Amino acid sequence: MKPSVFVFAFASLCLLSSSSFAQNSGSLSETVQVDNGTLRGVPRDVTGVLTFKGITYAAPPVGDLRWARPQPAKPWEGARDATVLGHRCWVNTPEEGLGGSTKGVPQDEDCLYLNVWTPAKSAGEHLPVMVWIHGGGFQFGTSRDPRTDGELLATKGVVLVSMNYRLGVFGFFADPRLRAEGRLSSNFGIQDQIAALKWVKANIANFGGDPGNVTVFGESAGSQAASILMGSPLAKGLFQRAIGESGSSLQQLPGVAELSLRGAAYDGALGAKSIADLRAMPAERLNTAAAWDFHGGAPILFAPCIDGYVLPSQLTSLFKQGQQSDISLLAGYNKREEFAFLPETLPHHNAVEFRAAAERVFGPARMQEFLTLYPSGTDAEATSAAEQLFGDLRQKAETWRWLTLESQTGKAGVYGYQFSYQSPYSPVSSHVAEIPFVFGNFVPQFFNLKGPAADAQDRALSNTIMSYWVNLAKSGDPNGPGLPHWPEFRAQHSMLQIETDGHFSENPPSAQQLARFKFLDAFLVSASSGGA
Repeated sequence: MKPSVFVFAFASLCLLSSSSFAQNSGSLSETVQVDNGTLRGVPRDVTGVLTFKGITYAAPPVGDLRWARPQPAKPWEGARDATVLGHRCWVNTPEEGLGGSTKGVPQDEDCLYLNVWTPAKSAGEHLPVMVWIHGGGFQFGTSRDPRTDGELLATKGVVLVSMNYRLGVFGFFADPRLRAEGRLSSNFGIQDQIAALKWVKANIANFGGDPGNVTVFGESAGSQAASILMGSPLAKGLFQRAIGESGSSLQQLPGVAELSLRGAAYDGALGAKSIADLRAMPAERLNTAAAWDFHGGAPILFAPCIDGYVLPSQLTSLFKQGQQSDISLLAGYNKREEFAFLPETLPHHNAVEFRAAAERVFGPARMQEFLTLYPSGTDAEATSAAEQLFGDLRQKAETWRWLTLESQTGKAGVYGYQFSYQSPYSPVSSHVAEIPFVFGNFVPQFFNLKGPAADAQDRALSNTIMSYWVNLAKSGDPNGPGLPHWPEFRAQHSMLQIETDGHFSENPPSAQQLARFKFLDAFLVSASSGGA
């Protein structure tokens, strides 16, 4: 070998070794390698957080992949831009979603993207990972929501991930002809979430995260999804903790046969003769034909179901038998959950109308007990009872069931809360009211758009809540130095009460509230006996 050739080869080997050493030692910059190629994200800012946006975690579900399980993303050459958020998935309602502020954001079927925020300085830090699942009734929502930007939460010492997943007709369409193709599930949106968790397991170490310490957390439909993931055999081992805000799917879910009937009716309305016809139709036409009115008009056609694949049976049955992933669980609800949904409560223009509507729902034999729990002797009482009933039914009773069954058949820590906080910035403890406090992003609340900005008390409460959430992700226990004690739920059904004035207490729900949950639990058990 000529000397010059030898020197060149030696220098190249040294350069390769140096590059390899840098990758192995884990020095993190805005350029990170993942399984499919190289990403170039947003440089570290004053908070010390690196941000990577619009990362494809699965192939675009278009063409023949419309209504198929998510497929691996194709590799790319060169450094792929990861500084811009990806498209949001098609949303199935004209609403923008309880203060999400995503009006005008492009919609596309090519939407399976996730985002990563990391404070790690090196890939060897093995920080806990938190994966956010947005809400929206499985019909709307996006990881682009400014309320859920992950930068501030990441500064608490976690790698934060958020994702998009298919919604509405694209995420949960059912048709017997799909099964004939070997597509065993209509729960495509849940399979997207599982694919994102698999991406996290395979790649998050390169961002300084620990793939063996992953927490899924979500609100409303995102919370329901967390309970589904706990029950799905396909998600076992992909996460170690869960946080649920306002809801679970431990309620009656339809079977795939029922959803297939809806799918057949939908096919007929569109004049489709085959799945190929449906796949050839523009996404906008499909979406419009399955439109849902957020304020209680047209019903939701396509949402999670018991399909025998993603979900083998009703979640209540799986949890009672101890077949769920036995992981640490933190879950709770807001005091005024019903506030966002008041048009959907039982008719209650007067007490007579309300009692008649309740009797149609619960049956004559249960009315005496019902009226003890939800008094409606006057029109004013009927209004109060209708609102209370809807809040209990919509999120509280199902969350209570989740906490209770996990504490009965699981061995890990279980923690419950009620969020009752009010302030000039956030005057109602409504559904979604806690989201700005979880992420520290004080976007105007949907029920107080022209209200004042968050003040020092709001920010102090947010700091405490973020610390609790991050502690749960780190160790499976929300408690930590300087924080008010959070009691475990298991023994006395004690919950952390986040009071109206921002103080904390350790109390179970009132006897009256527990009696209401027990009444509704019996109703939900009898209603959820169906299977796939």
